[in-house]
Amino acid sequence: MAVSYVAVLYAPTALLRLPPPTSLRVFLHRRFLCAAFSSSASLLATASLLRVWSIGDSSVVLAVFGIRRDHLLQAVAIPLLLTSLVYAGSFVARLWLLANSCGGGYEEPEIGWAQRLAHRIRASVGDVMVWRNCVVAPITEELVFRACMVPLLLCGGFKIYNIIFLSPVFFSLAHLNHLFELHQQGRNFTRSLLIVGVQLGYTVIFGWYAVFLFTRTGNIVSPIVAHIFCNIMGLPVFSSPQTRGVASVAFLAGSLSFFWLLFPATSPKLYNSRIDQCSCWHGYCRWS
Repeated sequence: MAVSYVAVLYAPTALLRLPPPTSLRVFLHRRFLCAAFSSSASLLATASLLRVWSIGDSSVVLAVFGIRRDHLLQAVAIPLLLTSLVYAGSFVARLWLLANSCGGGYEEPEIGWAQRLAHRIRASVGDVMVWRNCVVAPITEELVFRACMVPLLLCGGFKIYNIIFLSPVFFSLAHLNHLFELHQQGRNFTRSLLIVGVQLGYTVIFGWYAVFLFTRTGNIVSPIVAHIFCNIMGLPVFSSPQTRGVASVAFLAGSLSFFWLLFPATSPKLYNSRIDQCSCWHGYCRWS
């Protein structure tokens, strides 16, 4: 399933019998179409393999993939706040830069921060990269690599920790297209390869975290929200010369708080009314 998702994303031209993409926008539009097709096929294949069609209640069928309405506020807010702790250094660096820019004075003081924010939002709506990072990639990747793969592996008898550490390997391969994007921008190949290598390592780490969230909460919204947030923020800021070490202290404090709160904030009892009755595809009952 994971191999088919990656293969479909890397071969849209061959599968759709289209000419080579003339631009990054065309390439990503084709990739969006292939991602939607692959995600839908993965959901159908998983439902067939787990034989959930015999379940009469549609809410139970959707819950197999972590698509649930109950405990939705907890599934959104708590993982989002937990993930943001790792970015404490990033927040400090950005606030420091904002404070310095406001204190330095602008040549156009009549343009306030609200107008600049509105302008950025309008520009982002038509940006294909924003749609890739904040909509298509988080939803389709989490559906395939978490909502479909994890229940199958759990019902196959795999241990939770084996699933957490092994399944993100295929997830990281879905991000090799970044090398093509950098090449399209005219970047040096060696430098591009280094950048993509760092991104793949970061992607594997996030994959561990996303599987952990999904198995603990039982709700696919939790890893999707974390995925969107991480795509927006990028790599965490470890240090920044402009902040005189404050960003480094914030990053260290945030990281320590993250690991301290990791298990309490993702306790299955916060996201599920009953954890004593579950099927083979549920992971949260195996943590108790």
